[in-house]
Amino acid sequence: MAVSISVVLLLLILAVIFVRSGGLKFSHALVCLLLGFYLASSSIAPTIHSGLTATASIVSSLRP
Repeated sequence: MAVSISVVLLLLILAVIFVRSGGLKFSHALVCLLLGFYLASSSIAPTIHSGLTATASIVSSLRP
């Protein structure tokens, strides 16, 4: 689990650097894809899912 979290953090830092650098190339997109797979298999996945579900619920309840 410690290795999984450190890989997730490394990929997250790389993704942030790539996005801030201005252009997202194929290699950058691959890093973001790997980050998504590692996040989905980590222990943080249920928390991320419930947070996204709550955010979608709030946004869908807003009236323009």
